[in-house]
Amino acid sequence: MSFAVLALLCLVALAGPVLSLPRGSHLPVVVGELAVGLVLGATGLRVLPASDPTFSFLADIGFGLVMFVAGSHVPVRDPALRTGLQIGLLRALFVGALAALLGAGLGMLFGTGHGALYAVVLASSSAAMVMPALNGLPLDGRAIVQLLPQVALADAASIVLLPLVIDPAHVMRAGIGAVAVLAAAALVLLFLRWLERTGRRKAIHDLSQDHSLAIELRLALTLLFALAALAATLHVSIMLAGFALGLAYAAIGEPRRLSHQIFAVTEGLFSPIFFVWLGASLDLRQLGSHPAAIGLGLALGLGALVVHGAMVVTRQPLPVAALTAAQMGVPVAAATLGTNLGVLSPGEDSALLLSALVTVVAVGLLSGPVGRIATAGAEQAAGTKGDATKGDATRGDTGSDDTGGGDTKDEGSAPPASR
Repeated sequence: MSFAVLALLCLVALAGPVLSLPRGSHLPVVVGELAVGLVLGATGLRVLPASDPTFSFLADIGFGLVMFVAGSHVPVRDPALRTGLQIGLLRALFVGALAALLGAGLGMLFGTGHGALYAVVLASSSAAMVMPALNGLPLDGRAIVQLLPQVALADAASIVLLPLVIDPAHVMRAGIGAVAVLAAAALVLLFLRWLERTGRRKAIHDLSQDHSLAIELRLALTLLFALAALAATLHVSIMLAGFALGLAYAAIGEPRRLSHQIFAVTEGLFSPIFFVWLGASLDLRQLGSHPAAIGLGLALGLGALVVHGAMVVTRQPLPVAALTAAQMGVPVAAATLGTNLGVLSPGEDSALLLSALVTVVAVGLLSGPVGRIATAGAEQAAGTKGDATKGDATRGDTGSDDTGGGDTKDEGSAPPASR
C-alpha cells in the first residue's frame, strides 16, 4: 500500500457518483465503486491488491463507518415507526418465515448447506437503501408509515443474526460476543442520554462549533473504534459494532453537524475504499467456473423480491412490499465475513453480491411507483385530517367554549426540530 495506490483508489472511487448522476438512472453510488473494484481487482486487471494488510485495514474502517451510518438511518425517533409498529412487526415475521423455508430449499438445491445464511439474506432489508429511495417523498401516508418499522426491524434483526448463522460451528462464541457488543452499545446509549439530559451535549456542541474542534466527531469515532476493538477481540464482526452504535445515536437524535461530519468522513474516503476493496477482493471469474453460483445469486435476489412481495396478501401495495427487499449491507457483510472466515464455497461470495445487485436494480425500477403511492397516501391522510378539523370547527360553532384549545394541542404535540 502506498500513496500512489491511495490516490488511485480515490480517483477510481469517483466512478460511483458519476454513474449515479444521469437523470433516471437511480443507481446507488456503491454500484459504481463495486464495478471499479471488480475491473481493477481479482476479476479484472489485478491492479489493486485486496490482500494488502493496510488496504484491508482501511476497508475495515470503512465497513464499520458504513454500518454506523446505516444504523443512524433507522428512524428510531420517528413517530411513524410507532404508528405502524404492529403491522410492520407482523409483516417482518411473515417474511422471515417464508425466507426460512426458501432459504432451506436453496441450501439443499445448490448443495451448500447454508440454508440458514440464505434465510437471513432473503429476510433482510436495508434502511440505508430504503430511506434514500424515499428522500423527498411524504412519509405520512399509510403504506409508508407501515413500511418504516418493517424495514427497521428486518434490518436490525438480520444484522444481529448474520454472525450467528455465517459460522454455525462457533455459534456459541458468536452469540456471547454479539451479546457483549450489544451490551456495550447499550451502555454507550445510556452515556449519550446522560450527556443529553444534563445539558452537557449541548455545551460540548456549542464549544466544538465555536472553536471548530470537531469534538463530537472525535467522540463518535472513539466510541466506534472501541466497540470495533471489542468485537474483533470477541471474534464478532465489526458490522454489529458499527450498526449498534448507529442505532444508539439514532435513538438520542444525531446532531446535524455530526451527521454532516460523519457523512464527509465516510462517503468522502472510507466508504469508497471499502466498496472498491470489496469489488477487488471478489473474483467473478469463479462464476464462469461455477455457473451454479450465477443461478444462486439470481435465485437469492429474485427470491428476496418474492418473499417480501408476498406481503400483498396483507394489503401492502406491491411496489412498497418489493421495496422492503432492498439489500446491500447484509449480503455484502455475508460475502466479506464468509471470505475472511473461509466458510463459503467457490463463487458463493460473488453470488451473494449478485443477489444484492438484483434488489438494487429493483429499487431503481420501483422508485416511480412508490413515489406515486407515497404522494397519494399523504394526500389521503391530509384529506382525512382536514375533514376532522372541519368537524371540530362545526362542533365549536354549536356552543363549545373550548376555544383555542385545539391550536395549543397542535403546537404542543409537534415533534422537536431536528438538530
